[in-house]
Amino acid sequence: MITEINFDGIVGPSHNYAGLSLGNLASARNFGKVSRPRDAALQGLAKMRANLERGLAQGFFLPQRRPDEGWLQQLGSTMAQASAGLQANALSASSMWAANAATVSPACDAADGRCHLTVANLVTMPHRSHEWRETLAQLQLAFADPAHFAVHAPVPAPFGDEGAANHMRLCAAHGAPGVEVFVYGESGGPFPARQHREASEAVARIHGLDPARTIFARQSDEAIAAGAFHNDVVAVANERVLFAHEQAFAERDALYADLRAKLPEVEIVEVPASAVSLEDAIASYLFNAQLVTLPSGEMALVLPSEAQETASVWAWLQTHMAGNGPIRHLFVHDLRESMANGGGPACLRLRVVADPATIDQRFIATPEKLDRIEALIRQHWPEQIAAEDLASPALWRDLVAARSALCMELDLRELDRDFF
Repeated sequence: MITEINFDGIVGPSHNYAGLSLGNLASARNFGKVSRPRDAALQGLAKMRANLERGLAQGFFLPQRRPDEGWLQQLGSTMAQASAGLQANALSASSMWAANAATVSPACDAADGRCHLTVANLVTMPHRSHEWRETLAQLQLAFADPAHFAVHAPVPAPFGDEGAANHMRLCAAHGAPGVEVFVYGESGGPFPARQHREASEAVARIHGLDPARTIFARQSDEAIAAGAFHNDVVAVANERVLFAHEQAFAERDALYADLRAKLPEVEIVEVPASAVSLEDAIASYLFNAQLVTLPSGEMALVLPSEAQETASVWAWLQTHMAGNGPIRHLFVHDLRESMANGGGPACLRLRVVADPATIDQRFIATPEKLDRIEALIRQHWPEQIAAEDLASPALWRDLVAARSALCMELDLRELDRDFF
């Protein structure tokens, strides 16, 4: 049965606060603090478990091998020889944010009737630029059936592509043909615009999308400058609903008119800046919630606890719930370790519309499998990592061993290697 499956990134054992992401205000604010990788991974698992209990389909991706010695070898270095900056880049656990893994177009939108996934190149940030090889390997395993899926290598540099975090899909129902919206940036004041229009256009061509049902929208400069480094920090879509901040898009009226022309049933829920400032929206990750359709047909927001703790955001949500809006349920989760590095509920997941039976079942979550993953994390993931620990060879060895144990536990031995 065709449904939406959320594939969450399991938070890796090297989760730390090295402040590597320019324009990500939470990452910069928490630079140098002590991280708690075990708690981070367990918080993510709790969200996955809760979504399963809500009747949603759930998958996962494994954390990547860290430190990435192969990447350092390409730079003529080893971990022991590398500068502190290179060591931090080689240790980043940022692949946990699966929304940046790829852009996904369901079979019903593609000309060849297959679900297409194009791996994001993530070239703008050094710590993320070496993720794509292992991401590609995981996607090729998970979506190996050529009758149902086509997995594509990244768009080549220099065209920056950061995946589904800058892509939205609106439709009458997940299994019905949709309108795909690619959001790109141009200028963000002191911060780089990470999604290039050229990359988005390339992905649309590679996926065989109908130009009449494809939109390219520019993210507002104000949103990028305020810290919305990806569109999913200021806007999210689900089936017929677009949920967005008033200042999310550079030409919002034109975008809304185009959406209404292409999908007459679209419902636009816009949060005015007078009710929730860009600053509050970004700090709380209101729009980086998962907007999902429950088995009942009602829509729900899966929110970080910061949204409940931000007065303007919670007040707006309560007003919406009291009215006749499309969002009927609010589910709040503690994801503080992820949030402190600049990633909320929606950052942690990649949405794939497909029949779960066509996917490699090793990547599909079940309560029993999550129990096994949780037990392994409690045993192998570090309780905490301080800034000075990043230079420790003992830590490097423990990180490799922890991830290897997870690969063995999930019978994914193919992934227990260097991808350079």
